[in-house]
Amino acid sequence: MCVSVKINWIFTKESTNLSHVSHMVAGTTLMVLLSHKWWRSTQVAFIVQVLCPFSLPLQCQNKPGSEVGPTMAKRKPKKNIKHTTSDGGLNKLTSQEETTQQEENNMVPLAAAALVVAVFVVPLTAEVSASVFSHHKHLALKMDEALLTVKNDLDTEVVVSWMSQRCYQCLYQQLGVVPAGPSPGQPSSVDFIVGTQHEITLQLNSTLVSMELCKVPFHFGEHGNYSLWVQNLNNSSEVKCSVSTDADPVNSYIPILVAFLIFAGLGLVFAAGRKILGLGAVRSLVLRIGGSMETERLINSELGSPRMVPPVTDNILPPPPSPSKRLRSLDTFRGISLVIMVFVNYGGGRYWFFKHESWNGLTVADLVFPWFVFIMGTSIALSINSMLRAGTTRRSLLRKVVWRSMQLFIIGVFVINPNYCQGALSWNNLRIPGVLQRLAWSYLLVACLDLLVARGHVDILTTDAWWAPGLDILLYWPAWLCVLLLEVVWLCLTFLLPVPDCPTGYLGPGGIGDMGLYANCTGGAAGFIDRWLLGENHIYQTPTSRVIYGTHMPYDPEGVLGSINSVLMAFLGLQAGKIILHYRDLPTSIMSRFLIWGLFLGIISAALTKCSTEQGFIPVNKNLWSLSYVTTLACFAFVLLVLVYYTVDVKKWWSGAPFFYPGMNSILIYVGHEVFEDYFPFRWHMANSQSHTEHLIQNLVATSCWVLISYVLYRKKIFWKI
Repeated sequence: MCVSVKINWIFTKESTNLSHVSHMVAGTTLMVLLSHKWWRSTQVAFIVQVLCPFSLPLQCQNKPGSEVGPTMAKRKPKKNIKHTTSDGGLNKLTSQEETTQQEENNMVPLAAAALVVAVFVVPLTAEVSASVFSHHKHLALKMDEALLTVKNDLDTEVVVSWMSQRCYQCLYQQLGVVPAGPSPGQPSSVDFIVGTQHEITLQLNSTLVSMELCKVPFHFGEHGNYSLWVQNLNNSSEVKCSVSTDADPVNSYIPILVAFLIFAGLGLVFAAGRKILGLGAVRSLVLRIGGSMETERLINSELGSPRMVPPVTDNILPPPPSPSKRLRSLDTFRGISLVIMVFVNYGGGRYWFFKHESWNGLTVADLVFPWFVFIMGTSIALSINSMLRAGTTRRSLLRKVVWRSMQLFIIGVFVINPNYCQGALSWNNLRIPGVLQRLAWSYLLVACLDLLVARGHVDILTTDAWWAPGLDILLYWPAWLCVLLLEVVWLCLTFLLPVPDCPTGYLGPGGIGDMGLYANCTGGAAGFIDRWLLGENHIYQTPTSRVIYGTHMPYDPEGVLGSINSVLMAFLGLQAGKIILHYRDLPTSIMSRFLIWGLFLGIISAALTKCSTEQGFIPVNKNLWSLSYVTTLACFAFVLLVLVYYTVDVKKWWSGAPFFYPGMNSILIYVGHEVFEDYFPFRWHMANSQSHTEHLIQNLVATSCWVLISYVLYRKKIFWKI
């Protein structure tokens, strides 16, 4: 029958819409009514013909063999059945027909009432349910979002506003308005989507008198469902606001833990294999199986050359001079910075701590670029000293420095303006500052300073005299004087330069920060100089300050004023290189000097920031490349360099793999990861773009591909140097 088909259709579709239920009730009721003789008329059949298209599925309409009415489908002819029963059987059949007739008469009023309810009452309820269902469906949660239902039991409207705890002295942003409850005990409710990256503070105000009712700080979890109840406390004027969890959030940090365990396991397997291959018996077995010195070369390229016993001679000839030893720790340090930089540039799994801080403060993404600048300064000291000892003149070195800086700058302009693939670059919106441009500027100034004071023959400094701790600084005092003068220029421009419509010395983000008083003052003097010198169309248009502070002014984190402090960062790395040169045969002295410098810079950072994120004289700020940012990251760099130097070059516990290989081809890896960012296998179409897991997998695979590429290039002895 059509009714059974309708019921099956309802349950197979698993529909929860009450309109479908009303249609099913109407259809069932019609079938009951049609079973009564009085309802089997042409008029009722016409009603059925009108109502059935709305209450029955498509497969039920005009389906051959369906017994709905004479106008819906043809009935099958009934066969003539001959009864061969006795009279008693005939009387029994007549009695059953009478009973059935009586039951049908009793069901008619009930069926009529059910029809009225199904046609007129249930659809009204279905409309309300459908609207609620569609509203929940409309609020589809994305990454780092949660659903908040505000339930208002007051007799007045409530305005809901929010502010991130990472937003310093910010204005509250309106989330929405919740109407008053229709009656006591029946609260009204409105759904909102809130962020889950940081803790937020919810502020609820009354619309009648603009009075603050309550503030609720809460850290929502990703994809969680929460309810915020706004109630009168014990029928008094005091308002109580409480948050309850309706559906538990997901733990979005589990993919990071799994990825860490996988890579840690691979590292342990690699270390165990390296240890096993280092055994003499295993090496002999591998050599016998391989049968050639090629196997030994492959092993040595992974494990490092084994200690070779010099052949026994008559000691007539003097030993050959040993070539200058390259420190693997420096390439490893550079590789660590580069690998993390590639990972965060590709998205870092879309986790907030793998993104740059919106304004003041530090995240993982804010560490790597200054470290890269630092280790570049260290390499400058070692390379210039090596070339001077080889007899290269300072003038030829200066030409190489200038030419290399120009190459870096030009490559950087092409990399950060990717529309070069679509045709000629347009000057109208060409961004000028960038990462490689900042490297070019820092390299040019620091290398020129080192050419002024560098010595071809560097003496090993003794530690006996009382002035020995400062001797590696006094030997290069002209370069230090130039750097200190540059810092004085930065301080004067930052805190004394008048900026139109902004307070002098302003270091804030603008936007809704500082209570919205300086909305167009993003970056203070640094932003003003970039906009005046380069133009608004030639600097970064979407700074990180937009995320939390809602700024709308363009600002470039690699701008002109911050380049002065990047020179300081590179020069501190140059100082690390000088320490390595002057104490090259004394690893203990090298590490102690590194730790002293780290402690000294850490004390300066603590004094400048007052050990706080927002309350210091000069906050740690990557966008500004503030002085405290440089001293803090240089402190971290010295400490990290101690650890890497001790484990790689002193104790040789670690070969530096896999970071050593990208460190040997840093420019190629950086440029390559920028140019081929949108190509497979570095990026592909994800099934769920709102999943931290899929983003993390994609970014880790892309980063691992570049590490593998650098390893292959290292084995092929291909190095791109400019």
